[in-house]
Amino acid sequence: MADFRIDDLARAAGTTVRHVRGFQERGLLPPPRMKGRVGFYDDSHLARIHLIARLKDRGYTLASIGEMLSAWERGHNLAELLGLERAVHDPWSDEEPARMTLPQVVHRFYPDIPESELEGRAPADFPQLQQAEELEFIRWTGDGYEVPSPRLFEVGAGLVDAGIELEAVFEIAGRLRGDVDAIARQFVRLTVEHAGLDARLGGRDFREIAELIQRLRPIGMQAVQGLLARSLHAEIQAEFARQIESLGLTPPPAGAVDAGGPRPPVAAAQDGGTAPDVPV
Repeated sequence: MADFRIDDLARAAGTTVRHVRGFQERGLLPPPRMKGRVGFYDDSHLARIHLIARLKDRGYTLASIGEMLSAWERGHNLAELLGLERAVHDPWSDEEPARMTLPQVVHRFYPDIPESELEGRAPADFPQLQQAEELEFIRWTGDGYEVPSPRLFEVGAGLVDAGIELEAVFEIAGRLRGDVDAIARQFVRLTVEHAGLDARLGGRDFREIAELIQRLRPIGMQAVQGLLARSLHAEIQAEFARQIESLGLTPPPAGAVDAGGPRPPVAAAQDGGTAPDVPV
């Protein structure tokens, strides 16, 4: 087992002495083994720093990392901890990102621009593509675009093909993102409250929590898809009825007589005269 002084440990971990001391002060890193007044670290300290760095890259705060590491030290093994991390961060879709050139993207979002006019153009020539990046339809990599979700990209391009202005497509996408985020928060809150998935992990086993998250993935997607399909059906019917009404094609009120119904009775002639001829 290797022995590291603090500067050697920082160098081996690709970090700084200041960060190593900070991890130690927060309780994320066990204290070194002391020889006189000099502290020595070993491979377990190096592995711990690598784990902390990995979790930070995943978006965890140092406080949440401390919670997980404390739970691990109370009896969980590293494999269970990393299994939980994978369950949390594995993508919820089987989609593979795609690569597209600038002309390919422009062709889908600006179908009226001929390809002959795209030679030598740059992303800055198409300001609305910045909105597409903010909405994560596309991501510029310097020599082309990465498309994180080809399905989502095709939804936006399909709306443009349907005649909807690109600005309106992005506005719709922004609003839908807010609505979907709210749905996701409600679903997660429901899970936390009723499935025992509390933030501190309680006394539950990491493996059990990872399995619960894996079970919730298809359930959450199916719930949203089913509810959305039903709501879309109802909304489309209601909108169709409104459009028909705006054209004046509403059904007649009860008791009204239409053109094909019985004709009103002919009035009798006054003063004993005969009724006028009525064309049949």
